[in-house]
This record gives sequence, structure tokens and C-alpha cells, in this order.
Amino acid sequence: MTNAKPFQDEWITVSEKDPYAALGLSLNAEDRRILKRYRQIAKLLHPDVQVGSHAPISQASEQLIAKVINPAYQRLKQEKSRSEVLANMRFRVRQLDRQGKLLPSFESAQQLLRIPEAEVEVFYENTVNQIIAKQFDSTDEFAAVLSGLSQLNLAFLHRKISNPIRPKRTGLVAVDPASKATEATPKPETPSSTEPPVINYAEKYGMRARTYLSQRNYDLAIQELREGLKITPNEIELHSMLGQAYLMKKSYGMARVHLKRVLELNSSHSVALKYSQVLEKRVAEKRKAETQALLPDAKPTKVKPNNAKAGKSKPDKSNPENPWFKRILGQ
Repeated sequence: MTNAKPFQDEWITVSEKDPYAALGLSLNAEDRRILKRYRQIAKLLHPDVQVGSHAPISQASEQLIAKVINPAYQRLKQEKSRSEVLANMRFRVRQLDRQGKLLPSFESAQQLLRIPEAEVEVFYENTVNQIIAKQFDSTDEFAAVLSGLSQLNLAFLHRKISNPIRPKRTGLVAVDPASKATEATPKPETPSSTEPPVINYAEKYGMRARTYLSQRNYDLAIQELREGLKITPNEIELHSMLGQAYLMKKSYGMARVHLKRVLELNSSHSVALKYSQVLEKRVAEKRKAETQALLPDAKPTKVKPNNAKAGKSKPDKSNPENPWFKRILGQ
């Protein structure tokens, strides 16, 4: 870390509201990704790495990891606490939206609020990856990324919230006496579920991969699908899309592996059957082309003279001047 300015208490406040922004993570991050990012940051800010740095830089690094990074990681390392963080952030987005205060100053967050729904996931992930590249180069960079990413996360949640808070009713409502009597009867209390919905990270990977496939970006699609299969190894649709991606990249061996796995899980899967036929056709065409390339070129056969080598003619016995004929006559 370079060009360190004094530690700001404001960073703690922002990271408490959005620990994802403090660690430079997207809201779709799962356990493995969170741990990997935390280890990267801890390595960058470790005292041994800062040996030889100026005192303000070392001090800022120590405070940053102790007061911001470690607390943020503790809140995100378990799925239950992550769900609580996301629930609080959704509630905050709804409040800001209802009050008309969801007005980000970060340009990418503004753009995220305007782009078509189909582009939201990919734009969001790409933007996160871009802005966190230099997050810990200096405290100025950290402050800028913390502010920008927290705004981007709120904009992303705004696009993804499906059930906004309904406005409160005002005014008097007529009450039916029968219903009033019913309400007077005590009802058994049922425990209300406060658990937020569990995030299906494999589905998130699949959504992003589907977008990449439509853009013909097969490398990124394969990367997303492989991560998704680490979470749900037997997910048919992930195997199916991975087989298609490898097929388009002409990696026929890997395509066969994943399409075969789909048919093992569901022998009547129409997409896998279709692309399996396409795969075998392309493999046959490839083998035919390779075989033809190995065959020797046909060379035209040369017609040699019947009675002699090229450039020489057979002696004419009927010629009286021929020495051979003279020897027969004794001359």
C-alpha cells in the first residue's frame, strides 16, 4: 500500500452496512470466493509485506485489516450471517427507494439502474472485477472503491428486489362486526419465520453462463459453469450448457463427457440428445478430413519407351551399315 492517509472512521460505518464492499466482493460471492479474497487482502496488508514502508503506511494497513477487513470477513464467512447482511441491505434499499433517496453518484451505479434487465448480472460482475483491481494500492483507492462499490451493490439490489414494500394504507376502513368478533377470539401464536431466503449460488452461475453463451463468450461461460458444478455436481442444466460451450470451442472430448453425463441423469433430455448428434457428426467430419490429409498425393504414371531407356534406341538390324550385321556376314 502506498500514499496512505490517516485512517477514517467513516470506513468502519460503510463496511458495517456493506461488508461486501469492504472486501471488494460482489453480492453473489459464495464461501470459496469470499475466503480466497480475504486471503489475498490479508497477504497484501500483512506486516511482513509492509516491512520497510513508511510508518503511516504500516499503521494504516494495520488499522484497515483490524477494524474493517477482519470484521467484514467474520460477517460473511458463514451463510447465515451473509443472509442477514443481505436482508438488512434489501431493507435499506427499500427505505431509500420509498424516500426517493436512491440517487447514486457513482457513474457505474447510475448506469446499472438504466440498462436492460438481461444485461444486469454481467454488467454488475464485470464492473466489480474492474474496480477492485487496485482497491488496496493506497488508502485513497480503498476509499474510492468502498464508496463506489457500496453504491453499486445498492443499485444491483434495487434491480433484483421482486417484492417491494407496499405503501401503508391511510384513512378509516369499515369493519364487519362478524370479523371483529372473530378477531376478538385469541388465536394460537405461530412462530414467524425470520430466516431470509437461501441464495442459490449455482443458479447465479448458470444465469451468468447463459448470458455469456448468448454473447458467444465461451471461455467465461465455461468458467462460470465449472464453478457452479463445484456447488451442485449433478445439476443437469449446468452439464448441458457446459457440453454446448465445449462443442462450440471444438473441444469435442470435454463436450462428450458433459453431454454423456446429462444423458446418464436424464436419458430423454432433448437438448443433450440434439447436441450429441451434432457432436458425433462433427467428430466424423474431422476424422474424414484428417484421413484425407494423410493419403499420398496421386502421381501421374510415366509411359516409358517399349524397347529402350529414355534417350537410347534399339539398334536397327535391317540397316546394312550396322556393325552387328557386318559381323554376321564376316566382314
